[in-house]
Amino acid sequence: MEFAQIRIDSRPPLAVVTLDRPKVLNALSAATLDELAIAFRSLAEDPAIRVILLTGAGDRAFAAGADIRELAALAPSEAEAFSLRGQAVLRFIETCGKPIIACIRGFALGGGCELALACTLRLAAEDAHLGQPEVKLGIIAGYGGTQRLARLVGRAAALRLLLTGVQIDAKTALRIGLVDEVVSAAELLPRAEALAHEIAVNAPLAVAATLCAVDEGLDLPLAAAFAREAALFARLSATADMAEGTAAFLEKRVPVWQGR
Repeated sequence: MEFAQIRIDSRPPLAVVTLDRPKVLNALSAATLDELAIAFRSLAEDPAIRVILLTGAGDRAFAAGADIRELAALAPSEAEAFSLRGQAVLRFIETCGKPIIACIRGFALGGGCELALACTLRLAAEDAHLGQPEVKLGIIAGYGGTQRLARLVGRAAALRLLLTGVQIDAKTALRIGLVDEVVSAAELLPRAEALAHEIAVNAPLAVAATLCAVDEGLDLPLAAAFAREAALFARLSATADMAEGTAAFLEKRVPVWQGR
């Protein structure tokens, strides 16, 4: 389908989703969220796509936050629905069953930082700046940022960002664990594609199960998380991909995954 706010470049086993509003620094409007929801649902259901890269058009921003004009126009009765909608879209992206690599250039602020937090991995260009400046607008991060950030970088580091609204550079983001790698702007997409291919050569059901085990396990007591891991392990042992993977290893050949 045709999109007005984003672009999709599908080149199996990868797909690149680009936020395409460079004149407003790829701000996340309600329409942008709607298109992201449609795009990621479609890509999640496409067996040819193994890994998704998410980036922003232009060289100034990944996404500079929510659309402030929309925020300013919200009635109090609409604010909770606004937050819940953003949370739902980002949660679907986070749990769609395929690894998502955020490729961050320039600003990733507010909702843009929250979108990056919902991705599986985050690569940043040296010019990246990340932050949650919502307190400067009299609000809080409402798309899951207060929860994901603390889980990712720890309570103290998260609260420093959330309470001050300060922007941090890529090196600082790497030091506290907010991003996974920092590369030059020219290397950002090539490095992300290389990493995506490292993931895409592996069994797709095993990749999806790994994502599920980690995501669900983080919210469970350790004994229950171990049990969930064992159940997923057992489920995979009955798949054609498990039979193919072990046979290929023993026969010293490249496996041919069927995704079943």
